[in-house]
Amino acid sequence: MHRTGVAELSLHGGKAPRWLFSRMVRLADAIVAIIVDEYGTKELIGRLSDPYFFQALSCVLGFDWHSSGTTTVTCSALKLAIKPEEHGVAVAGGKGATSRKTPIEIPRIGETFNLSGSKVDRIRYASRMSAKVDNAAIQAGYQLYHHCIFITENGEWSVVQQGMNPQARKARRYHWLSGRFKTFVEEPHTAIVGETVHNCVLDMTSKQSEECRRISTDLVNDNPRHLKALLSDKPLNQATLHKWLSESEPTPPKHLNLLRSVNWNALMRAYQSQPKNFEELLSIRGIGPSTVKALAMISGLIYGKPPSWRDPVKYSFTFGGKDGVPYPVNRKAMDEATDFLRGVVDEAKTEAKEKTEALKRLRRFNPFLEQ
Repeated sequence: MHRTGVAELSLHGGKAPRWLFSRMVRLADAIVAIIVDEYGTKELIGRLSDPYFFQALSCVLGFDWHSSGTTTVTCSALKLAIKPEEHGVAVAGGKGATSRKTPIEIPRIGETFNLSGSKVDRIRYASRMSAKVDNAAIQAGYQLYHHCIFITENGEWSVVQQGMNPQARKARRYHWLSGRFKTFVEEPHTAIVGETVHNCVLDMTSKQSEECRRISTDLVNDNPRHLKALLSDKPLNQATLHKWLSESEPTPPKHLNLLRSVNWNALMRAYQSQPKNFEELLSIRGIGPSTVKALAMISGLIYGKPPSWRDPVKYSFTFGGKDGVPYPVNRKAMDEATDFLRGVVDEAKTEAKEKTEALKRLRRFNPFLEQ
């Protein structure tokens, strides 16, 4: 799997006003039509998987570029604007309860595009696994509440999803793209964009976590009763993992009771299925964040193969500066997204005033255009 970027944004409440949202849908329709006509459906979903393009698109459509609503409102506008029969692309999912309808919507899209059953199954798996990875394999306190998958008539797809961290008052966006992947669980990012770097973030997708992923799978393929012995408060002639946790850094959140948090029924199902690798293990229903963390702890503290505890976030739209402080902006990627979208807006069939205002908003997104 090749994840192309992550954006972290301020967590804002409220809704887009109806007058603005209707304009966003109309302009999104014009932009999508041009991209599909000129470059094809694969280019469209590829662009949506690019965090710079997505951010620039949100600015062009007229929404606030630095808030959590950038993701939810822009995706909602795209879902209404994109017409499967006309554009050769369809959108499933959305925010909150709508996101949970994605497994139902994907087969309907498959029928619309006459996709084979195997392709539909792969798309449903990709939808579920992208969410599972960002909820459980990377643990920075962001719980997903928005999930959209864009599907082409050929069965290609991209995912745009977002998690919320109420304590940090931040939302983090995740982008996924089909067609350039080996596995869902090893460094699927090409860019992780965020304002806040958290301490002690479990990243099971890091290359540094490769051995930890292997040990975790081996532990599950052994009898889960052996894991209980490692976590038990009354072990026979051996120290418990809880003792080591009190003496090691980093430590998990204090509220996490590993013995009670592990889903033992899910581990027994995993033991019975004997997963071949960590991706298969993670795909098993019931294997959630606490269970993944417990396995990682055992791997590190008892078997000497720790996971990565470094937050994979790298830079921010908000605070990256041209002087490289505190981290450099990827000016090439930003300029490319801006130039591409500027050309699309120029060609879009819409009113001259809307084009002018859209280009002004795009210029505000990329302050480097004047340099």
